[in-house]
Amino acid sequence: MTSGPSSPLRGILLKCASVTVFTVMAALVKTTSAPEIGVPPGQQVFFRSIFAVPVILAWLVWRREWRGGLYSARPMGHVYRGLAGTAAMGFGFWALALLSLPEATAIGYASPLLVVVFAGMFLGEDVRAFRLGMVALGLCGVLIVLSPQLGAGAGDADPVRMLGAMVALTGAICTALAMIFVRKLVQVERTSAIVFWFSITASGLSLLTLPFGWVLPDLPTLALLVTTGLLGGVGQILLTSAYRHADASVVAPFDYVSMLLAVAIGWWFFAEVPGLPVIAGAAIVILAGIMIIWRERRLGLERAGQRKASTPQG
Repeated sequence: MTSGPSSPLRGILLKCASVTVFTVMAALVKTTSAPEIGVPPGQQVFFRSIFAVPVILAWLVWRREWRGGLYSARPMGHVYRGLAGTAAMGFGFWALALLSLPEATAIGYASPLLVVVFAGMFLGEDVRAFRLGMVALGLCGVLIVLSPQLGAGAGDADPVRMLGAMVALTGAICTALAMIFVRKLVQVERTSAIVFWFSITASGLSLLTLPFGWVLPDLPTLALLVTTGLLGGVGQILLTSAYRHADASVVAPFDYVSMLLAVAIGWWFFAEVPGLPVIAGAAIVILAGIMIIWRERRLGLERAGQRKASTPQG
């Protein structure tokens, strides 16, 4: 039996560590997608997925969850989650090749907002006016980030950057759909099984892109690709551990630390300086996301108080 959250500070630190690892991983993906290297997204997804598997297996052995940790009662649920998640990863990696790291990161923030909409559409969750209002505000922020790529206020839009914006937004939509499948899976499946079978499914699906032009990497590029997989596995373990130590409403806002890291890494390693629309739009999206989390936490505390008050005292 898994114990409840025990250390909010530890959970926050683990969350920040996972965000850092995933942002560094994205920077490595961006490096291998540079024109002089030219690793395609499908090949990047394969390495990111297959080399996460040994990390996850080692973690399961260490936690003594090897025997039952990989059992699945809903194999088709993993297939659907794998299809959406692999598409999300592929589009996300492709976007990193077409956009700056801060731009791709900011557009990716649309996914948790879209989860709210999809949860109402597909899971029957009660989505009230406040959450819809914050989703609308956040999507306005995404449009502000997208505006330079779509040529708003300029003469002609750059077709490459326009494609990048659409690819990044498609990736955010696929990520939101993947999270809906995860919400269904967590009701009957262990987290370890969800993480493991996604890595296996993504590895298999990414092989379907092999006929479309994988490259033979040199040793430095191969090392970078393998490292993306190892970092992906470590990041997933850190993320899972964060939610073991603190409530989701406590650690979720620290997702947005990735924007600061993306700006710093983009400036230092790729000479990318985000413009005002990216900064302003990202700030609006972050505000909307935090307001949704704050509202849900407040409602959760109110419901807990009502249950406590209605419980007969012995």
